[in-house]
Amino acid sequence: QLAALLACVMMTGCSTPGPIGTEPSIQVANLSELPPPDGATLSQIRTLDKITVTVLGFPDLSRELVVGQSGQFQFPLIGTVDAAGRSPNEISNDISDRLRGRYVVDPQVIVDVVEQPGRLFTVGGEVNSPGRFDAVGPTTLLEAVASAGGTSETAELTEVLVFRAVADEKYIGVYDLKAIQRGNYSDPLIYAGDIVQVGDSPALRRIQLIASVAPLVTTPLILFERALR
Repeated sequence: QLAALLACVMMTGCSTPGPIGTEPSIQVANLSELPPPDGATLSQIRTLDKITVTVLGFPDLSRELVVGQSGQFQFPLIGTVDAAGRSPNEISNDISDRLRGRYVVDPQVIVDVVEQPGRLFTVGGEVNSPGRFDAVGPTTLLEAVASAGGTSETAELTEVLVFRAVADEKYIGVYDLKAIQRGNYSDPLIYAGDIVQVGDSPALRRIQLIASVAPLVTTPLILFERALR
């Protein structure tokens, strides 16, 4: 079965990285990139996020706020503002519309994210400072590895894994950092909850990466892991 999968991958013309998982639950996905997590919008506001609301020219209205458990916050003059699940731009437009005319002739409102607790990604394996890091704003794989102090001297840059849960599926992206640095394909986004493993690590051994195919050139290899029933 693995041989058939390898043949299928190579016949499609998609270049792939060295290893492919061989556990029964690991299968090759017909994807060119990892799907984003459910409802993943990097700019979406969630409960307990800390934001600043600036009304240009009106310092008495500008303030730092924390989105409550209800997904809302209170703002002067207009009362309750819905925030959870909306982007900063959507919130600023809402506040502007509700201030306009009655309170401010032409309000210019800016909403910025200050802190998003609980949004973390993990970087491990052959990096200099493994750990968990804040996923505030768009973060790419290269940036995620850099946040962990970069790769060690013994890192295998062609074997960088990104583990991601999407609904009931567990996806594994196999990336070649050298290919990304050369511009052979785009630097993928890393989301909160992702686990990045560089080089020889327990995660690599866990899925028994033992098969070798052509070097990665234009696209990552995407695997997915299903619970065996």
